[in-house]
Amino acid sequence: MFKFVTIYRRVDDEVALETFFSSTHLPLAEKLPGLLKSEVSRIHGKPGGESRYHLMYELYFESKLWFDRALATPLGVEFIQALKPWAEARVVTWFYTEAFEEETKARNAFMDAKKIGYLAPFTDEEE
Repeated sequence: MFKFVTIYRRVDDEVALETFFSSTHLPLAEKLPGLLKSEVSRIHGKPGGESRYHLMYELYFESKLWFDRALATPLGVEFIQALKPWAEARVVTWFYTEAFEEETKARNAFMDAKKIGYLAPFTDEEE
């Protein structure tokens, strides 16, 4: 998988940031050709306190070739042009990366339990 990540910093005018994200960034990204999935993460903090980041948005493509092709389309150009002022103002950080998933024993055990219909209920203390 190939992933394009945009991280938004916290700003004084979070309404403007959220408006841009929901009315421009998100709709343009969701129309990119070859997009396999996207993830939005609202950042609540970091170990030891408050984070300087507000939001992370990840776009997944099959490969760098698919990503490059998407950005070469008129929609891809519009997408990058919309983000550039935010990047130049250092409100967003953006990068791309190869992404890999690794199975863990705990996840496999959870999935096996889920297959047979057993999931232990949480107690009030665990929620």
